[in-house]
Amino acid sequence: MTELKRTPLFEVYKEYGGKTIDFGGWELPVQFSGIKEEHVAVRTRAGLFDVSHMGEFEVKGPGSLDFLQKMMTNDVSKLKSGGAQYTAMCYENGGTIDDLLIYKLDEDHYILVVNAANIDKDFKWLEDHLEEEAELKNLSEDMAQLALQGPAAERVLQKLAGDFDLQSIGFFKFQNDVELNGKKALVSRTGYTGEDGFEIYCNPEDAASLWKEILEAGNEEGVLPCGLGARDTLRFEANLVLYGQELSKDITPLEAGIGFAVKLNKDSDFIGKAALKEQKENSTGRKLAGIEMLDRGIPRHGYPVYRDGNKIGEVTTGTQSPTLKRNIGLALLEAQHTALGTEIEVEIRGKRLKATIAETPFYKREK
Repeated sequence: MTELKRTPLFEVYKEYGGKTIDFGGWELPVQFSGIKEEHVAVRTRAGLFDVSHMGEFEVKGPGSLDFLQKMMTNDVSKLKSGGAQYTAMCYENGGTIDDLLIYKLDEDHYILVVNAANIDKDFKWLEDHLEEEAELKNLSEDMAQLALQGPAAERVLQKLAGDFDLQSIGFFKFQNDVELNGKKALVSRTGYTGEDGFEIYCNPEDAASLWKEILEAGNEEGVLPCGLGARDTLRFEANLVLYGQELSKDITPLEAGIGFAVKLNKDSDFIGKAALKEQKENSTGRKLAGIEMLDRGIPRHGYPVYRDGNKIGEVTTGTQSPTLKRNIGLALLEAQHTALGTEIEVEIRGKRLKATIAETPFYKREK
């Protein structure tokens, strides 16, 4: 049996009551105090996540922009130093290799943040297509990542940041070498929960003390350590897609509803552009849609969806929403059945239960 990988925070989980599971080959906490409790903390106060399992690659050199333009669906040339960009990486047929973030540190110097289960696959794909004058390095082992999310995140993290004003980091921006209680970190503000929040990229040896210091600083605010369970319910309510569920080698960015990160009119060609252009013009006939149960039952990943007795797709993610207290889901369906209010059925434990096509995102924070 393959041994599960662990983050630099593994030994700290027990102190906070973390219950771990196998998540894509990593032993990670699914919850600490409880998924619903952690979810509510992030929506109303703040929660702290260990996301050190995510992968980080460095791309640098004079050919780095041309290389990234060829590999990514978004227009990397629009990125300014200190900015972050969400993008996808595709196969020639438009299927998704991964969705990821690009941070531009400087001219010809970028960091890519990729999904944990895809680290090896992504790195090999990039390596196989590497061009002259671009260097690629896997930094995943040299970085830990914490995420502090929720309306109180800025107030809490400011206690560690001293004279550095965190308000100066705008949405999808970052600052390198921020000192947090004397420990240097790259601090960004992108968020994967639908709330305001910060990602803290630090040295692995600093991760455990930063974790404890952030929770201590947030003690009065009611900040909780959070696991993968709340991370999933939070991102899902905000209609943020997850690789392996809404995206895969068989699901394109356009089908998954992240067409905003696919720039078909950018100057340079990118891998998968022809297939995605064809798809945008003629459609694949599939579309990601929100669903809400009318009958009692919770839609789960992989459950088939029917209309008029015919299977029209399946659920990609579903749960009882801790914020809305409704049973909701996302489903990849035949596009002609995705108009709001369309009645459908979800097969749950052998029974077809009534549901309807619902508006997404299910949750939007008040700005």
